[in-house]
Amino acid sequence: MNKTVYKSARGEWHSFDDVFLQIKAFILSNPQCDYKVMIGTDSQVHARFTTFVTGIVVQRIGNGTWTCAKKVAIERKMTNVYERISQETAFTEEVLSEFTETHQSQLVNIVLPYLYKGANLQFEAHLDIGSSDRNRTRVYVKEMKARIEALGFKASIKPDAFVASSYANRYTK
Repeated sequence: MNKTVYKSARGEWHSFDDVFLQIKAFILSNPQCDYKVMIGTDSQVHARFTTFVTGIVVQRIGNGTWTCAKKVAIERKMTNVYERISQETAFTEEVLSEFTETHQSQLVNIVLPYLYKGANLQFEAHLDIGSSDRNRTRVYVKEMKARIEALGFKASIKPDAFVASSYANRYTK
C-alpha cells in the first residue's frame, strides 16, 4: 500500500488511488478533449532542509486543468546542483511509475472513442533543467531526459517544463 499523499488545489489530502480517481473523473467529464498529464518536480534549499514538490497537472487543452502536488522535505541543505536535479528527476520518476500500464490504459480508453473528434491523451515529465548556455543545468539535460525516456515517457525541459518550473516551484517556498 502506497503511503504517499498528495494535496489537491482544494487542500484535501489523497492517496495516489484517490488522485487517479479524480483524474479519471476529470477526463470522463469531457472525454472529447485533448489532454496532457504532466508531472514535474522542483526544489528549494532552505537553511536546514531542502523541500521537493512534485506536481501533477492534467491539462484539458484550452479548457481548464486539474492539479495536485506532494511535498517532501529532506532534512539537510542540498547545495550540490547535480544531486538536487537528480533527486527532482527521481521524485518525478516515482510519480510517473504510479501511472501503471493499467492506469494509463484506463485513461486512454476514455478518450479513445473520441479520437476522430480530436480527443487525445499524452503523458509528459517536466524537468526543471534547461539547455541554454546560461543555464548551469545544461550539462545534465541528456542524462535526465534519458532517465525519463527509459520509462517510456516524453521529457520536456525549460522553457516547456512549466509544471516543474512554475507550478511545483510556487509550493517549494
